Amino acid sequence: MNFNLTQIPERILKPRKSGITMVMDKGLSQEEVKNFLSIGHPHVDIVKLGFGTSFVTPNLREKIEVYRTYDIPVYFGGTLFEAFLIRNQFQDYINICQDYGIEYMEVSDGSITIPHAEKCGYIEKLTKFGTVLSEVGSKDAAHIIPPYKWIELMRAELEAGSTYVIAEAREAGNVGIYRGSGEVREGLVQEILTQIPGEKIIWEAPQKAQQLYFIELLGCNVNLGNIAPTEILPLETMRLGLRGDTFHLFLDKENAS
Repeated sequence: MNFNLTQIPERILKPRKSGITMVMDKGLSQEEVKNFLSIGHPHVDIVKLGFGTSFVTPNLREKIEVYRTYDIPVYFGGTLFEAFLIRNQFQDYINICQDYGIEYMEVSDGSITIPHAEKCGYIEKLTKFGTVLSEVGSKDAAHIIPPYKWIELMRAELEAGSTYVIAEAREAGNVGIYRGSGEVREGLVQEILTQIPGEKIIWEAPQKAQQLYFIELLGCNVNLGNIAPTEILPLETMRLGLRGDTFHLFLDKENAS
């Protein structure tokens, strides 16, 4: 850090297993990636190439290599996994991940219906090839999953080998753990946390109010995902109490003037 400030909460250092910030890259150019990482790389843990963008990205290998030079793992969005799966190309998906040196893989069923035992089977198979993230929740706002089911699904996917479960919100933050307005379904979140360890969940939180909610609830080292590249430094300042929203959150009330 550039200055000495007391009463700054302690962030877990990279490479970290908790306090993760997952960035969603929805189509940055190589130069934009270089610019973004030149200032953001200390605060980025994983990058998701959103939905199916990796299929249409020119010079994909070179772009992935830019992230690799900063030791930042990249993975393909879960929608791409589903696109391969629905076409009966699961092995092709594995081959492509290996070909591109992708060591993180997302298993999701937000766009297609997969029997849950089968989904857990895919998770188990992919653990042989890298780190698996599995997403729980539907992209269909009309499909409301009750809390007990979220817990059941998350627990089974962690037992199948997922390193983290991702709580679905889409890139807009208006489904899954959120209402259509973007408001957090607080009862759902708090019930999930009674059964699933917070450090094993990545909460998709593209909106500032959503990020604030989870920092206030779980502290500066909460795992947050679907963060826009331009929001990396603003999010990190919010984690550290250096933004108006969290300014008083970590101060010692007796010693702060």
